[in-house]
Amino acid sequence: MAPAALGSEARLSLAAFLLGASVVGLPLLTRSGLQARTVLALYVAALNALLLLLYRPPRYQIAIRACFLGFVFGCGLLLSFSQSSWSHFGWYMCSLSLFHYSEYLVTAVNNPKSLSLDSFLLNHSLEYTVAAVSSWIEFTVENYFWPEMKQITWLSVTGLLMVVFGECLRKAAMFTAGSNFNHVVQNEKSETHTLVTSGVYAWFRHPSYVGWFYWSIGTQVMLCNPICGVAYALTVWRFFRDRTEEEEISLIHFFGEEYLEYKKKVPTGLPFIKGVKVEL
Repeated sequence: MAPAALGSEARLSLAAFLLGASVVGLPLLTRSGLQARTVLALYVAALNALLLLLYRPPRYQIAIRACFLGFVFGCGLLLSFSQSSWSHFGWYMCSLSLFHYSEYLVTAVNNPKSLSLDSFLLNHSLEYTVAAVSSWIEFTVENYFWPEMKQITWLSVTGLLMVVFGECLRKAAMFTAGSNFNHVVQNEKSETHTLVTSGVYAWFRHPSYVGWFYWSIGTQVMLCNPICGVAYALTVWRFFRDRTEEEEISLIHFFGEEYLEYKKKVPTGLPFIKGVKVEL
Protein backbone atom coordinates (compact mmCIF):
# COMPACT_ATOMS: atom_id res chain seq x y z
CA MET A 1 0.00 0.00 0.00
CA ALA A 2 1.28 3.43 -0.86
CA PRO A 3 2.53 5.74 1.87
CA ALA A 4 -0.43 8.05 1.23
CA ALA A 5 -2.63 5.29 2.64
CA LEU A 6 -1.15 6.09 6.05
CA GLY A 7 -1.90 9.81 5.91
CA SER A 8 -2.25 11.84 9.07
CA GLU A 9 -6.04 12.20 8.73
CA ALA A 10 -6.47 8.44 8.48
CA ARG A 11 -4.27 7.80 11.52
CA LEU A 12 -5.94 10.56 13.51
CA SER A 13 -9.46 9.37 12.76
CA LEU A 14 -8.61 5.75 13.52
CA ALA A 15 -7.05 6.62 16.87
CA ALA A 16 -10.08 8.76 17.78
CA PHE A 17 -12.53 6.07 16.68
CA LEU A 18 -10.79 3.44 18.82
CA LEU A 19 -10.67 5.87 21.73
CA GLY A 20 -14.43 6.35 21.53
CA ALA A 21 -14.98 2.60 21.16
CA SER A 22 -13.17 2.04 24.46
CA VAL A 23 -16.55 2.73 26.09
CA VAL A 24 -16.95 -1.05 26.01
CA GLY A 25 -14.75 -1.13 29.12
CA LEU A 26 -17.13 0.98 31.24
CA PRO A 27 -19.02 -2.01 32.71
CA LEU A 28 -15.80 -2.92 34.53
CA LEU A 29 -15.93 0.43 36.34
CA THR A 30 -19.60 0.15 37.25
CA ARG A 31 -18.93 -3.20 38.90
CA SER A 32 -16.67 -1.40 41.34
CA GLY A 33 -19.68 0.36 42.84
CA LEU A 34 -19.80 3.54 40.76
CA GLN A 35 -23.16 4.52 39.27
CA ALA A 36 -23.42 3.88 35.53
CA ARG A 37 -24.70 7.37 34.68
CA THR A 38 -21.96 9.03 36.68
CA VAL A 39 -19.28 6.92 35.03
CA LEU A 40 -20.69 7.60 31.55
CA ALA A 41 -20.87 11.37 32.12
CA LEU A 42 -17.30 11.47 33.45
CA TYR A 43 -16.10 9.30 30.58
CA VAL A 44 -17.64 11.54 27.90
CA ALA A 45 -16.27 14.68 29.58
CA ALA A 46 -12.82 13.12 29.82
CA LEU A 47 -12.85 12.12 26.16
CA ASN A 48 -13.73 15.62 25.01
CA ALA A 49 -11.15 17.20 27.31
CA LEU A 50 -8.47 14.85 26.00
CA LEU A 51 -9.30 15.61 22.37
CA LEU A 52 -9.27 19.36 23.07
CA LEU A 53 -5.90 18.97 24.72
CA LEU A 54 -4.39 16.92 21.91
CA TYR A 55 -5.80 18.63 18.84
CA ARG A 56 -6.55 22.07 17.49
CA PRO A 57 -9.03 22.90 14.72
CA PRO A 58 -9.43 21.55 12.11
CA ARG A 59 -7.93 18.31 13.45
CA TYR A 60 -10.18 18.47 16.51
CA GLN A 61 -13.21 18.51 14.19
CA ILE A 62 -12.01 15.26 12.62
CA ALA A 63 -11.21 13.69 15.97
CA ILE A 64 -14.50 14.55 17.68
CA ARG A 65 -16.54 13.07 14.83
CA ALA A 66 -14.50 9.89 14.65
CA CYS A 67 -14.55 9.58 18.44
CA PHE A 68 -18.32 10.04 18.51
CA LEU A 69 -18.77 7.29 15.91
CA GLY A 70 -16.44 5.03 17.88
CA PHE A 71 -18.47 5.77 21.02
CA VAL A 72 -21.70 4.81 19.23
CA PHE A 73 -20.02 1.65 17.94
CA GLY A 74 -18.87 0.70 21.45
CA CYS A 75 -22.32 1.36 22.94
CA GLY A 76 -23.78 -0.74 20.16
CA LEU A 77 -21.50 -3.63 21.07
CA LEU A 78 -22.55 -3.43 24.72
CA LEU A 79 -26.21 -3.36 23.73
CA SER A 80 -25.75 -6.24 21.29
CA PHE A 81 -24.64 -8.56 24.09
CA SER A 82 -27.30 -7.41 26.52
CA GLN A 83 -30.18 -9.70 27.42
CA SER A 84 -32.89 -7.27 26.33
CA SER A 85 -35.24 -6.52 23.45
CA TRP A 86 -32.79 -3.76 22.44
CA SER A 87 -29.99 -6.15 21.46
CA HIS A 88 -30.78 -5.93 17.74
CA PHE A 89 -30.76 -2.15 17.98
CA GLY A 90 -27.17 -2.60 19.16
CA TRP A 91 -26.42 -4.36 15.87
CA TYR A 92 -27.91 -1.36 14.10
CA MET A 93 -25.80 1.12 16.09
CA CYS A 94 -22.64 -0.80 15.17
CA SER A 95 -23.65 -0.93 11.49
CA LEU A 96 -24.57 2.74 11.28
CA SER A 97 -21.48 4.07 13.04
CA LEU A 98 -19.11 1.77 11.15
CA PHE A 99 -20.65 2.79 7.82
CA HIS A 100 -20.16 6.51 8.45
CA TYR A 101 -16.67 6.14 9.88
CA SER A 102 -15.47 3.82 7.11
CA GLU A 103 -16.70 6.31 4.49
CA TYR A 104 -14.23 8.83 5.89
CA LEU A 105 -11.41 6.34 6.44
CA VAL A 106 -11.58 4.80 2.97
CA THR A 107 -11.69 8.27 1.39
CA ALA A 108 -8.67 9.30 3.47
CA VAL A 109 -6.76 6.24 2.27
CA ASN A 110 -8.04 6.08 -1.28
CA ASN A 111 -8.67 9.64 -2.44
CA PRO A 112 -7.23 12.13 0.09
CA LYS A 113 -7.59 15.04 -2.35
CA SER A 114 -11.37 14.88 -2.02
CA LEU A 115 -11.31 14.35 1.76
CA SER A 116 -13.29 16.73 3.98
CA LEU A 117 -15.47 16.61 7.07
CA ASP A 118 -18.36 15.92 4.72
CA SER A 119 -16.73 12.56 3.95
CA PHE A 120 -18.22 11.24 7.20
CA LEU A 121 -21.63 11.74 5.52
CA LEU A 122 -23.06 12.77 8.89
CA ASN A 123 -24.69 15.80 7.27
CA HIS A 124 -25.75 13.93 4.15
CA SER A 125 -29.17 15.61 3.87
CA LEU A 126 -32.21 16.59 5.89
CA GLU A 127 -34.13 13.70 4.32
CA TYR A 128 -31.45 11.22 5.44
CA THR A 129 -31.62 12.54 9.01
CA VAL A 130 -35.42 12.40 9.08
CA ALA A 131 -35.34 8.83 7.77
CA ALA A 132 -32.86 7.73 10.44
CA VAL A 133 -34.76 9.39 13.30
CA SER A 134 -38.03 7.92 12.01
CA SER A 135 -36.57 4.42 12.20
CA TRP A 136 -35.44 5.01 15.79
CA ILE A 137 -38.91 6.24 16.75
CA GLU A 138 -40.62 3.28 15.08
CA PHE A 139 -38.34 0.79 16.81
CA THR A 140 -38.85 2.44 20.22
CA VAL A 141 -42.65 2.60 19.92
CA GLU A 142 -43.04 -0.94 18.63
CA ASN A 143 -40.56 -2.28 21.15
CA TYR A 144 -42.56 -0.66 23.97
CA PHE A 145 -45.99 -1.92 22.92
CA TRP A 146 -45.07 -5.12 21.08
CA PRO A 147 -41.58 -6.22 22.20
CA GLU A 148 -42.07 -9.65 20.63
CA MET A 149 -41.92 -7.92 17.20
CA LYS A 150 -38.28 -7.10 17.83
CA GLN A 151 -37.28 -10.64 18.75
CA ILE A 152 -37.58 -12.25 15.32
CA THR A 153 -33.95 -13.34 15.26
CA TRP A 154 -33.94 -14.95 11.81
CA LEU A 155 -35.28 -11.72 10.28
CA SER A 156 -32.73 -9.57 12.10
CA VAL A 157 -29.94 -11.91 10.98
CA THR A 158 -31.19 -11.60 7.39
CA GLY A 159 -31.01 -7.83 7.74
CA LEU A 160 -27.52 -8.06 9.19
CA LEU A 161 -26.36 -10.15 6.22
CA MET A 162 -27.84 -7.54 3.85
CA VAL A 163 -25.97 -4.82 5.74
CA VAL A 164 -22.66 -6.72 5.62
CA PHE A 165 -23.09 -7.47 1.91
CA GLY A 166 -23.96 -3.86 1.12
CA GLU A 167 -21.12 -2.45 3.18
CA CYS A 168 -18.52 -4.77 1.65
CA LEU A 169 -19.73 -4.11 -1.89
CA ARG A 170 -19.70 -0.33 -1.42
CA LYS A 171 -16.21 -0.29 0.07
CA ALA A 172 -14.95 -2.64 -2.65
CA ALA A 173 -16.33 -0.16 -5.20
CA MET A 174 -14.58 2.73 -3.49
CA PHE A 175 -11.24 0.91 -3.41
CA THR A 176 -11.59 -0.28 -7.01
CA ALA A 177 -12.43 3.20 -8.31
CA GLY A 178 -9.60 4.80 -6.33
CA SER A 179 -9.27 8.51 -7.02
CA ASN A 180 -12.13 8.26 -9.51
CA PHE A 181 -14.61 7.83 -6.64
CA ASN A 182 -16.25 10.92 -5.21
CA HIS A 183 -19.20 11.42 -2.88
CA VAL A 184 -20.46 14.22 -5.11
CA VAL A 185 -21.53 13.71 -8.73
CA GLN A 186 -18.94 15.48 -10.89
CA ASN A 187 -20.04 17.80 -13.68
CA GLU A 188 -16.53 18.42 -15.01
CA LYS A 189 -14.01 15.74 -15.97
CA SER A 190 -10.67 15.97 -14.21
CA GLU A 191 -7.43 15.13 -15.99
CA THR A 192 -6.98 11.94 -13.97
CA HIS A 193 -10.58 10.72 -14.29
CA THR A 194 -10.76 7.35 -16.05
CA LEU A 195 -13.63 4.96 -16.72
CA VAL A 196 -13.39 2.03 -14.30
CA THR A 197 -14.79 -1.24 -15.68
CA SER A 198 -12.85 -3.87 -13.73
CA GLY A 199 -13.42 -5.59 -10.39
CA VAL A 200 -16.92 -5.05 -8.99
CA TYR A 201 -17.55 -2.59 -11.83
CA ALA A 202 -17.52 -5.58 -14.18
CA TRP A 203 -20.59 -6.86 -12.27
CA PHE A 204 -22.52 -3.61 -11.86
CA ARG A 205 -22.21 -0.13 -13.36
CA HIS A 206 -22.94 1.44 -9.98
CA PRO A 207 -21.71 -1.00 -7.30
CA SER A 208 -21.40 1.69 -4.62
CA TYR A 209 -25.09 2.55 -5.08
CA VAL A 210 -26.06 -1.12 -5.08
CA GLY A 211 -24.19 -1.57 -1.81
CA TRP A 212 -25.79 1.45 -0.18
CA PHE A 213 -29.23 0.39 -1.47
CA TYR A 214 -29.10 -3.02 0.20
CA TRP A 215 -27.33 -1.65 3.27
CA SER A 216 -30.06 0.90 3.95
CA ILE A 217 -32.92 -1.55 3.49
CA GLY A 218 -31.01 -4.14 5.52
CA THR A 219 -30.87 -1.81 8.53
CA GLN A 220 -34.67 -1.77 8.68
CA VAL A 221 -34.97 -5.52 8.18
CA MET A 222 -32.48 -5.88 11.04
CA LEU A 223 -34.65 -3.69 13.27
CA CYS A 224 -37.83 -5.51 12.18
CA ASN A 225 -39.34 -2.13 11.27
CA PRO A 226 -42.23 -2.87 8.87
CA ILE A 227 -43.21 0.76 8.24
CA CYS A 228 -39.71 2.13 7.69
CA GLY A 229 -38.75 -1.04 5.85
CA VAL A 230 -41.29 -0.32 3.12
CA ALA A 231 -40.66 3.44 3.22
CA TYR A 232 -36.88 2.99 2.94
CA ALA A 233 -37.21 0.58 -0.01
CA LEU A 234 -39.40 3.00 -1.96
CA THR A 235 -37.41 6.11 -1.05
CA VAL A 236 -33.91 4.80 -1.73
CA TRP A 237 -35.08 3.19 -4.98
CA ARG A 238 -36.37 6.54 -6.19
CA PHE A 239 -33.26 8.34 -4.96
CA PHE A 240 -30.86 6.00 -6.77
CA ARG A 241 -33.00 6.00 -9.92
CA ASP A 242 -32.60 9.79 -10.14
CA ARG A 243 -28.97 9.74 -8.97
CA THR A 244 -28.01 7.08 -11.52
CA GLU A 245 -29.54 9.04 -14.39
CA GLU A 246 -27.83 12.24 -13.23
CA GLU A 247 -24.44 10.54 -13.00
CA GLU A 248 -24.73 8.72 -16.30
CA ILE A 249 -25.44 11.96 -18.16
CA SER A 250 -22.06 13.20 -16.92
CA LEU A 251 -20.32 9.90 -17.70
CA ILE A 252 -21.62 9.88 -21.27
CA HIS A 253 -20.41 13.46 -21.63
CA PHE A 254 -16.98 12.50 -20.22
CA PHE A 255 -16.38 9.20 -22.03
CA GLY A 256 -18.83 9.15 -24.95
CA GLU A 257 -18.94 5.89 -26.92
CA GLU A 258 -16.69 4.12 -24.42
CA TYR A 259 -19.29 4.50 -21.69
CA LEU A 260 -22.19 3.66 -24.01
CA GLU A 261 -20.53 0.34 -24.87
CA TYR A 262 -19.93 -0.37 -21.20
CA LYS A 263 -23.56 0.55 -20.46
CA LYS A 264 -24.80 -2.01 -23.00
CA LYS A 265 -22.81 -4.84 -21.45
CA VAL A 266 -23.12 -4.22 -17.70
CA PRO A 267 -26.36 -3.65 -15.72
CA THR A 268 -26.75 -0.98 -13.04
CA GLY A 269 -27.22 -3.68 -10.39
CA LEU A 270 -30.22 -1.83 -8.96
CA PRO A 271 -33.61 -3.56 -9.35
CA PHE A 272 -35.76 -2.15 -12.17
CA ILE A 273 -33.32 0.71 -12.79
CA LYS A 274 -31.70 0.78 -16.24
CA GLY A 275 -30.09 4.21 -16.06
CA VAL A 276 -30.43 7.13 -18.41
CA LYS A 277 -32.10 6.44 -21.75
CA VAL A 278 -30.04 7.27 -24.79
CA GLU A 279 -31.78 8.16 -28.00
CA LEU A 280 -29.86 7.12 -31.08
